[in-house]
Amino acid sequence: MVVLELTPIQYVLSIISGILVGFSLGLIGGGGSILAIPLLLYFVGLYYSVPSSETGYVDHVAIGTTALAVGLNAYINSYMHFKRGNVRVGPGIVFTIPGIVGAFVGTELDKITPGQSLLFFFSILMIVVAYMMLRQKREGKIVSRTEDQQLNKGLNFSSLMSSVSLKKVIPAGFLVGFASGYFGIGGGFLVVPGLLFSTGMCMVKAVGTSLIAVGTFGVTSAISYSFSGYVYPVISVLYLVGGIIGGYAGASVASKMPRGLLRKIFAVIIVAVALYMMYNSIGGLFQLINHL
Repeated sequence: MVVLELTPIQYVLSIISGILVGFSLGLIGGGGSILAIPLLLYFVGLYYSVPSSETGYVDHVAIGTTALAVGLNAYINSYMHFKRGNVRVGPGIVFTIPGIVGAFVGTELDKITPGQSLLFFFSILMIVVAYMMLRQKREGKIVSRTEDQQLNKGLNFSSLMSSVSLKKVIPAGFLVGFASGYFGIGGGFLVVPGLLFSTGMCMVKAVGTSLIAVGTFGVTSAISYSFSGYVYPVISVLYLVGGIIGGYAGASVASKMPRGLLRKIFAVIIVAVALYMMYNSIGGLFQLINHL
């Protein structure tokens, strides 16, 4: 195991990175892992803290460390959204539990199948999802102030699950978790559309509720990586400190932003991520075509 020795400047950069990650999670419920890993490697400069022969080890450290940071950030951001009435606890839990099972199955299947070329086709699916989000005119069922108060007290599970179809939420949670584990895609970009289409909740509540799943997926992954020594708690804590600041700002903006505009921003970001995935996986697609 390589011992990472960071400079004081790198500690400060870790906090700044956490602010950016937290703001993304608070605003749209996603983008945490996509931002956190490259920020840790290139902005904080983890790559430059070890010999070139150890970059493979650093890659694993970046994934494990940021998974813990993003997971904890997501939990904190979910609480911030919860205080604003933007979290449906019941659907979030029911969505998350099968998602964990799906992520495990997807991860195990990924180990025995060539997934690089499949990423190209999955990126196309993400663009389709973004298009459907832009086309969807109904912003979900309007929840009354009284119902919001009942939902947020968390004392009555039947109230928490009111107007939610388990036949839709459980399969959607499993499929999102499976896709997240199989393709290695950050949870938020999958969880939010999954909640939108399976529960009919509005965009801002889907963002807040999604953080329950994002946090659980991140912490679960971090626990797995920690057994192999790939988690540096100090960096995770620094990310977390910054994430609290950024998350508060992101949640505040999300609550005040027109819901239609938030949906459009999220859809545009999904398309951008999909195009990035398409660019990175096109080589695997050509290999598949040549093989056929």
